[in-house]
Amino acid sequence: QVQLVESGGGLVQAGGSLRLACAASGRTFSNYQVAWFRRAPGKEREFVLGFSWSDASTYYTDPVKGRFTISGNNAKNTVYLQMNNLTPEDTAVYYCAGRLFGRGRAGVGEYDYWGQGTQVTVSS
Repeated sequence: QVQLVESGGGLVQAGGSLRLACAASGRTFSNYQVAWFRRAPGKEREFVLGFSWSDASTYYTDPVKGRFTISGNNAKNTVYLQMNNLTPEDTAVYYCAGRLFGRGRAGVGEYDYWGQGTQVTVSS
């Protein structure tokens, strides 16, 4: 059983930066894709970006390209989400999720493991 724990959320002004972390326990991330989703107020949970441990490939959605970066630390079994140039539209609860052998973009139902979420609030 994999357990995911997010950390690093908070309140930041527009244009600022935050780094989120997703730490896994119970199993290593090898052969998994770890993705970040977010759910903004009044909206559905949406895929943001993903990282595949097997080949270190990444997938970014258009709203975050050039601003967000996902990376992994194998020794710490942790995936990081570096968010720069944040805007109020990035305000959401951010969740990390894991699935075996995944690449690219996928829907909520395709992920087997979820963290509890961490709130990111960007003020204007």
